[in-house]
Amino acid sequence: MMPTLRQLIVVIAVMMTATHLSSSFADDAESKTHPQRLLLIGQGPDGSHKPTTHEYFAGVNLLARLLRDQPNLETIVVNASGDWSDGPQLLERADAAVIFVSEGGKWLSADAARLAAFRDLAKRGGGLGALHWATGTKAAESIAPFVQLFGACHGGPDRRFKEFEEITPQLVNAEHPILRGVRPIAVREEFYFALKMTSRDAAAPVTLSEKDSPISTLLRIPTDETSGTVAWCWERSDNGRSFGFTGLHFHDNWKHESYRRFIAQATLWTLKRDIPKTGFPVPVTDQDLSLPEAK
Repeated sequence: MMPTLRQLIVVIAVMMTATHLSSSFADDAESKTHPQRLLLIGQGPDGSHKPTTHEYFAGVNLLARLLRDQPNLETIVVNASGDWSDGPQLLERADAAVIFVSEGGKWLSADAARLAAFRDLAKRGGGLGALHWATGTKAAESIAPFVQLFGACHGGPDRRFKEFEEITPQLVNAEHPILRGVRPIAVREEFYFALKMTSRDAAAPVTLSEKDSPISTLLRIPTDETSGTVAWCWERSDNGRSFGFTGLHFHDNWKHESYRRFIAQATLWTLKRDIPKTGFPVPVTDQDLSLPEAK
């Protein structure tokens, strides 16, 4: 007996529903097994600075080692020297990116496709992080695009910085997950401060006042009549997270367990991963800490 038209329609509908459910289950399974992709973006040594300072590529490689045992995380170290033409394509497939480059504000805006790719990553709720000179720009016009993504910037001709023979940054928000297991330590460091910050006021996107900014200060140094924030985090309105740290001028500071833990945990926080109550383990060897020239 031939099926009626109504019966055929029912059969087709059932088959389409089953196909849709199968596809949905496959998508759900893939999303659960697909590793998060973290880009660690560095460059070669900064030619305007002495060896052992601004060691960007060595730094991101070390951060990759600290995170190498994280489950379901694909850590991709990339060298962004030159025009970095494949950058937008890499960012398109990333869940988070940490930059450790020269004059990061200028670098971000130097290529329209690069800036657009970072903005798209943010719109997807992706994580963003910046270290030392990657938080900065000499040109004032690069400040606003940077703070809209990363939360704060060491920027413009009036930017402030100082090298300290010994200084102990203050932990401002000690209960924050990023600071779990992090201890105050005395370090030799060059810090940037008096940062320009993203503003709560859309009409005035940049502010110098912490109370007018949605960022949260994590580390602060003592300064006179200006903001001493040197590390911050930000839960953005697009459901993503950003952090920045203006220290790490000297590669040697990676030897400090609290430095390594702070940077690793800030990165994990942007990926919305759980951080152990006692702090993320960050063991290294002497070889891990050494620079290529010293091997």
